[in-house]
This record gives sequence, C-alpha cells and structure tokens, in this order.
Amino acid sequence: MDKPLEIDLHAILERRMPARIASIVPGFMITALEKLIRQDELNAMLRAAYPLRGSAFARKILEFLDITVEVKGIENLDSHSRLMFASNHPLGGLDGISLISELGCRYGDGNVRFLVNDMLMNVEPLSDVFLPVNKYGSQGRGAAKAINEAMASGRHILQFPAGLVSRLHPDGVIADLEWQKSFVSKAIEYRRDIVPVKFEGLNTPTFYRVAKWRKKLGLKVNIEQALLPGELCKARGKTFRIIFGKPVGWESLKAREESPRLLAAAIRKMVYSLEW
Repeated sequence: MDKPLEIDLHAILERRMPARIASIVPGFMITALEKLIRQDELNAMLRAAYPLRGSAFARKILEFLDITVEVKGIENLDSHSRLMFASNHPLGGLDGISLISELGCRYGDGNVRFLVNDMLMNVEPLSDVFLPVNKYGSQGRGAAKAINEAMASGRHILQFPAGLVSRLHPDGVIADLEWQKSFVSKAIEYRRDIVPVKFEGLNTPTFYRVAKWRKKLGLKVNIEQALLPGELCKARGKTFRIIFGKPVGWESLKAREESPRLLAAAIRKMVYSLEW
C-alpha cells in the first residue's frame, strides 16, 4: 500500500453511477452524504493508522478513538486448536475491529481469518485477515473454495452468523436477527469446536429508529447501513466488553442429531446468556 487508504465518496459515486445520473446529482447532496458518514474524521483515522495492517491497524483505530475493550473468558480458549468463533454483531464496525485486535494479538494475524462481506475487502489494511464471502457467479465459486481451504487449515475462523448488524425487535430488545446455519454445518464438517462470543455494545438510538421506519415503509434497501461509519466515530471514548464462552465441541453438536438451523439458534441463545 503506497499511501493511506482514503474515502472519497464523490469519486465512489461517480464510478458506480451511470454518467447520465451522476451529471444531475447535485453537489450539495454528495456533500451532505460525506458529512453523514463523517468522511473527514474517517480519513483522519485512516491516516493515523497508516501504514499498519491487520491487528496492529485495528489496535491503532481503537487507540485513535480512545476506546477501551475489556475481555472476559480468554482462559476458555487455552488448549484448543482450530476454533470457530461465532459472535453477535451489535455495532457494524468496532465489534469486528475489536475482535481482530484481540484474536490477532493472541494467535498472530496469519493464524486468524474473518469471514466478511466481499465489499469489506476495500478496507485494504485488514484484507490480510479477511476472507470474503461472495455467493454469485465465478467469484462465488472462488470464494467458496477459499473458505473451504481456510476451514481445512489450522487457522482460527471468526464470523458473525447473523450477517447483518443487530436490530431493534418488536419486544423492545436489541439483538441479532436469525443466525445463518452454515457456520454449524462447516464446524461439524471440518471438526472445529465453536466458541460462543458475546460483544456488549449498542449503536445510537438513531440507527435503530431509521432501521425500524425503513422496514415499516417496506423499503428493501438497508439505508441504515449508511449510518454505520458515523456510528463508529460516535463511539469515541466508550468502553466495550467481549465475553468468550467455553468452546462447544463439534462432536457434541453432531451427536444431537438436530438440524443445523436449530443448532445455530441454540448457540445464538448461548451467546446471549453469557454474562460479565
């Protein structure tokens, strides 16, 4: 990487939008979006972390934001190899950064792979630990092969089985949506014990309100995702907690003879039962 990663929303939109549409989008709208995602602050953060990579980059981001991460249950990981870490996903940025910092420091970046949406590969300083998920076309086949190779390796695997950031539920509880079953299937197939991980943290009420109204209006595009970069910046000075539960043996999961979907739900419930 020759220079620090820089976010340029204007250039991104120009590349992605058809020329006829880009020509009529008013500049003040793009400026408003840049302020919404806190582009200047994000770029200052990226410059401060340059030229670090992987977990060192993650730790620098936490330091820049004056964020404290407290950890409990790390002793549960002793004497276990080839683990699969399954965590809730409350924040949409800092939870992943914090887990990369912690696990990269413990095991070394070369021994950790984090399954993420392939769009996150644009966060180049973390690309060494990211393992992109892409379900479509030839890229999807290549991604599936890379994931299977990582699963078969001696590296530890980290993922957010919900896929999306936690939402406000009708009962007033903020929690993940249903967990996808694939992490259980892969754990059993590749004989990996699963570590339930609970990350304690919340986004601001604005994020949940926007998500709630977007759903009520029937909009399919997750417009609340655009708020997540700003949520990261708003977390400055906060303290978050990570709780590592005791690994669940793949053999015990297989012996239960339940569907992967039910097993995934059981581990999700286990995560939310973890207490500080």
